[in-house]
Amino acid sequence: MLAATVLLLTAGCTSGGGDGPGGGKSVTSRRTAPGSPSSGEAAEQTPPAKGSVQVVRTVAANLRTPWGLAPLPDGGLLVSSRDDGTIARVDEKTGRTTVLGAVPGVAALGEGGLLGIALSPAYASDHLVYAYLTTDSDNRVVRMLYDPKKPARQQLGAPDTVFKGIPKGMIHNGGRIAFGPDGMLYAGTGESGDRGLAQDLKSLGGKILRMTPDGAPAPGNPFGASAVYSYGHRNVQGLAWDTKQRLLASEFGQDTWDELNAIKPGDNYGWPDAEGKSANPRYHNPIAQWHTDEASPSGIAYAKGSIWMAGLRGQRLWRIPLKGTVASAPPQAFLKGAYGRLRTVVSGGGDRLWLTTSNTDGRGEPSKTDDRILEVRVS
Repeated sequence: MLAATVLLLTAGCTSGGGDGPGGGKSVTSRRTAPGSPSSGEAAEQTPPAKGSVQVVRTVAANLRTPWGLAPLPDGGLLVSSRDDGTIARVDEKTGRTTVLGAVPGVAALGEGGLLGIALSPAYASDHLVYAYLTTDSDNRVVRMLYDPKKPARQQLGAPDTVFKGIPKGMIHNGGRIAFGPDGMLYAGTGESGDRGLAQDLKSLGGKILRMTPDGAPAPGNPFGASAVYSYGHRNVQGLAWDTKQRLLASEFGQDTWDELNAIKPGDNYGWPDAEGKSANPRYHNPIAQWHTDEASPSGIAYAKGSIWMAGLRGQRLWRIPLKGTVASAPPQAFLKGAYGRLRTVVSGGGDRLWLTTSNTDGRGEPSKTDDRILEVRVS
């Protein structure tokens, strides 16, 4: 059993999900697939082939294993700590960091712990914060009341479990959650190291899930009374929507190809039978793909006509300009090696992004000020 565990961990560390070494170059897929651009999409404005990135400042420093990030509507940033199981508020003007409280039940082991966070669509009135976390038995989504009037470390209410039963493992726990333009909650999950789960529609592993804010399967889901929205994924950690409300997702490959995908309800994205582009028409091909040492992508955000994708092992920020659901130019890399591993990228509106490093997660080489939140301007 110990040998099997070591082998599994080694596989995680040498694959895209484990952010280990690899090699190769980025390749853009232009092959059409289910959900390829319609004639209406063809009229969309194409962003410039080349963009730019400027790191304006370090917003906060000395954070421990930051994972999820959520801007508050009245100012400030909420950030989760994977290993500590806490959520903190960062004043984006001063950098002051205040721990709101610990989330009970978090089991931080391997790639699991307190992962993605998101604000309720009705946050202005209900003040609810959603979190994706690993427990002793599963991965699940909970929600908590955030009361900033209470003392520090007492500002989070008791967690209410919204959705449970997502497979957990030492690797491939997924973890990104986000509310879509439809008001539904989306969650990217991993296959937890059990490759077959990705193709099993009865399993919640290796999927993108879509549910109501209360955790019920969302109306209109493709598989009836199931939260499964798409399947055949290895480890989804990035979710974002463009201005036409189209969902895009980043996905860790194993040894060959990481992916950026345009997500269509009910589509099969191929894992474990396909990694990257495939000639099999059963599988939805990626918009773009990268060798795993150049990306190992986690968070993504949409801004200025492009998807911006944070790379862990790749230690860079990728720009993928889009026209509809097709890459309109080859992906462009920024910040290569300048800040180490990059975990989460979130839109701050307009040309501003919030970007987190991930050098204290056990796989990076932290500086004296890691981990950090950076303010970035893009075009």
